Amino acid sequence: MFAIESSDEFAVLTSETGHRLRIGFPGESIARITYVESQEFSDATSRIVTAEKKYFAPAISEDRGCYYLAVPALTLVVDKQTGSIRYQDARGRLLFREPERGGKWLTRKKIYRNVFKPNKEITYGLGIDGARAIVSPDETVFDREAFEAKLEFVFSKGEALFGLGSHEEGYGNLRGKSRELYQQNMKAVVPYFVSSRGYGVLFDCCSLMTFHDDALGSYLWADVVNELDFYVIEGKTFDEITRHYYELTGKPPMLPKWALGYVQSKERYVNARELVDVVSEYRRRRIPLDVIVLDWKSWPNGAGWGQKSFDTIRFPDPDAMTSELHAMGARLMVSIWPIMTGGCSNQMELLDRGLMLGNQSTYNAFLAEARECYWQQARNGLFDHGVDAWWCDCTEPFEADWAGAVKPEPHARLAINTQQAKRYLDEGEINAYSLMHSQCIYEGQRRATSAKRVVNLTRSSYAGQHRYGTITWSGDICGTWETLRRSISEGLNFCATGEPYWTLDIGGFFIDNKRELWFWRGDYSEGCRGITGMEAMEPDPADTGCRDRGYWELYTRWLQYAVFLPVFRSHGTDAAREIWRFGEEGTLFYDVIAEFIRLRYRMMPYLYSLMAQVTLSGSMMMRPLALDFPDDLKTHEITDQYLFGLSLLVCPVTTPMYYGRNSQPITDTSKTRPVYLPAGHRWFNFWTNAVYDGGQTILADAPIEKIPLYVRAGTVFPMTEVMQYTSEIPDAAYEIRIYCGADASFTIYEDDGDGYDYERGAFALVHLVWNETPGDLLISAREGQFPSLVKERDYRIVFISASDSSIKTVRYRGEEVCVSIA
Repeated sequence: MFAIESSDEFAVLTSETGHRLRIGFPGESIARITYVESQEFSDATSRIVTAEKKYFAPAISEDRGCYYLAVPALTLVVDKQTGSIRYQDARGRLLFREPERGGKWLTRKKIYRNVFKPNKEITYGLGIDGARAIVSPDETVFDREAFEAKLEFVFSKGEALFGLGSHEEGYGNLRGKSRELYQQNMKAVVPYFVSSRGYGVLFDCCSLMTFHDDALGSYLWADVVNELDFYVIEGKTFDEITRHYYELTGKPPMLPKWALGYVQSKERYVNARELVDVVSEYRRRRIPLDVIVLDWKSWPNGAGWGQKSFDTIRFPDPDAMTSELHAMGARLMVSIWPIMTGGCSNQMELLDRGLMLGNQSTYNAFLAEARECYWQQARNGLFDHGVDAWWCDCTEPFEADWAGAVKPEPHARLAINTQQAKRYLDEGEINAYSLMHSQCIYEGQRRATSAKRVVNLTRSSYAGQHRYGTITWSGDICGTWETLRRSISEGLNFCATGEPYWTLDIGGFFIDNKRELWFWRGDYSEGCRGITGMEAMEPDPADTGCRDRGYWELYTRWLQYAVFLPVFRSHGTDAAREIWRFGEEGTLFYDVIAEFIRLRYRMMPYLYSLMAQVTLSGSMMMRPLALDFPDDLKTHEITDQYLFGLSLLVCPVTTPMYYGRNSQPITDTSKTRPVYLPAGHRWFNFWTNAVYDGGQTILADAPIEKIPLYVRAGTVFPMTEVMQYTSEIPDAAYEIRIYCGADASFTIYEDDGDGYDYERGAFALVHLVWNETPGDLLISAREGQFPSLVKERDYRIVFISASDSSIKTVRYRGEEVCVSIA
């Protein structure tokens, strides 16, 4: 039996056996539940939750069997006998509940740590996944007592769950699934999920975890905690839940506008001339591009892995190189690593100051002094030479299973990777390295300047990492149709967690399949050259790209899909990925790739406004259908369609229609794919303007020139003209498409495109409101201003209806304008 006592902040329930349950409400829609066994609550500083410790006092009542704790949007009903909790919204509707027997468990365990003495011998290795360093501990000592923890759930019939990060399996709805939550090359973990019933659950824990909703039960298990500590967040919409999540974990800052443009990368460009020549060729061909990427080994040749400075032979004048790129409207992203080897000066400085982890090669991102030192190295060697963006590779630095011809079984992979991480990290912190590393880069650059927004591409993630200007990609995936299909749902699960910026290697990282390595299993080998030599000083002249037309088709379909991702980035090994590797102007694949890159740039007013809404209102860019159409149960099991913003229904093609492997033509496949149109709305075909009722599956045309794309009736969709980089034509005209059939609104966001003045209000909003019944588009007076504001712009209004289309043009001067369809 639990007895209750309350304070201004918490209600604490104590059982006769000494178990204690603390419930607080850090928001009117948020409950925090902490459970301990015969000890005090720890109140340790959270790495995930940054909200000030301010709690709302609940209304508390009771009856014979339960306590009721209520704030305006959320009520917790606690069983007096077992402490099990029912979570209800303000209307008394059940969100979820714990089993009647209690559902919260702690199992005491002993935690040990390894002790490493200075000047230990380091065993270095260099594999496909980069450098590794291994040191044997001198001794293992007892550190503390902690607990394994388990929280059980009883979910509702017809409920869908999304979240927990991006993994390999290709799961959409997580009902009936399990997930192992540890960091690894193709796992980006976030211990948070969202339900179609209008709630989210966040676990404040940094250890290994597993999630189950399968034959083993419905629960989340954590390897090491001091106490079971979690949050339940209520919201009437997906966006409302995310806003409340950000109240706990911090808002994501805006990325610069150029981060939405096309990012060209490969494994790897090797010198300054090659980088400049690639950008020059894109400009000559009039193909848009905003970012060129310098992958690993930018550091001095032979000086060890991970040094954060340019090789003086291959990059003799980095200032001149970045200036030349900037003059062409391109930005430079450079990869950096938390691992440093070979006695390079960066490694020795961190070692001499005692700021390395036990392997003497990975900096200790959990120490503020180490983060400051690491940032200064990156600033002095790279940032001060004009580098614009970071690629923080290998942010799960103790991933250890990338070897051998046979992929280890899931339980073996879990053990291999987590045991290696526990060798050097606290057992309760092994999932948080990427979070701390991202904090290092963000806080360092913010101290250095407010003129450049932080852009940090990472391979791992964790809850709260969004507040550090990060983009996460899905790791070193293979070039197969199956990988493309799986990527769609995994990206949606990642973005459901409130981590807004997700991307992948267009075309897959590995193309070839000739190597005896389990992870190098692309479906195409014809013409692939293999990986660039580790010591390469010059571009490989034999790198003419993969010649297999089957791969060209896969790459083209992958790029079409990636146009509708938050970040649009091509990267990979085995063969180069520049557009001219897929033919020349006037040939099929080249022309399709060119047109879709251009489409990305035409959508820039829509994209940048969506990015702004991530920061301003918690509205995700990528959206699982089930979270926006929770009552349409057919959406719950769709894994290959999604919303991009609230308006565009994206339906990628994930099967070959033209070529098989080795350029074998396919002659008996229909150029169509089934598309489900969510109920309750009408949908316009983006390409033809044909209109369809929702609640049905249609067979959509899908030739290589098109990706099935639909626009919800009642949509205001702003576009612009094609430009070669996002800031090339500041006063370009806007095309405002009105998809009639229902009332609609959209807010165009504009600012300087970079820097943090927007945080002080230096931005402008233009509200566009479509009123269906009178047939009027109201363009509001502009709100706000900033130094580079374009005061006048042509708005080309395109009204699209089921029966007709019409076009009107107005000159918008910042004052209210009403445009009628009549």
